[in-house]
Amino acid sequence: MRVQERIAECSALNGFNYKRMKNMSLKAKIRRIPEFKGVVFWDITTLLKDKDAFRKCIKQMADHFRDKNIDVIVSSEARGFILGAPLAYELGVGFVPIRKKGKLPSKTVNLIYQKEYEPDTIEIHEDSIEPGQRVLLIDDLLATGGTIKANAELIEKLGGKIVGMGFLIELGYLHGKEALGNKYEVFSIINCKTPNG
Repeated sequence: MRVQERIAECSALNGFNYKRMKNMSLKAKIRRIPEFKGVVFWDITTLLKDKDAFRKCIKQMADHFRDKNIDVIVSSEARGFILGAPLAYELGVGFVPIRKKGKLPSKTVNLIYQKEYEPDTIEIHEDSIEPGQRVLLIDDLLATGGTIKANAELIEKLGGKIVGMGFLIELGYLHGKEALGNKYEVFSIINCKTPNG
């Protein structure tokens, strides 16, 4: 039996369609909402509810970062958790949350950063990252780059080493990758080059 047929057979036993997953467009699974709180909103819930699409997304990200010798994945609330935790499971590494101020129960390190319209404060437990640990940052969306840049600063404040940043969607028209410079490897599964996709 050919390898691909065997994979498809095993996949069917695990409840998903390998052939469908292989041929599906993840971009087509994202819903574009033209006017949500004054911006074009890219809704990932339509992708998440499709088990094959969700699995393909996690697998693609895992395959890209598998050889990076990652110690821990860090994601910020809330949609970052949806991708970061299963990716950590897939790669066999730990998961650490970054949360908004006042949500974490133990001693924290915080960072205030400027969002589009107002400042925000994010926090991480002070004992969550050890100096020198290799950290992969995962989020659902790269827009202007402000949030992920703040996440990276918080990790580096604790002595962590950022080995990459992964996103389900990159809004290329907002130039977030350029705002990050060449300091980090950035990987995105879907790139929307214009507000229309």
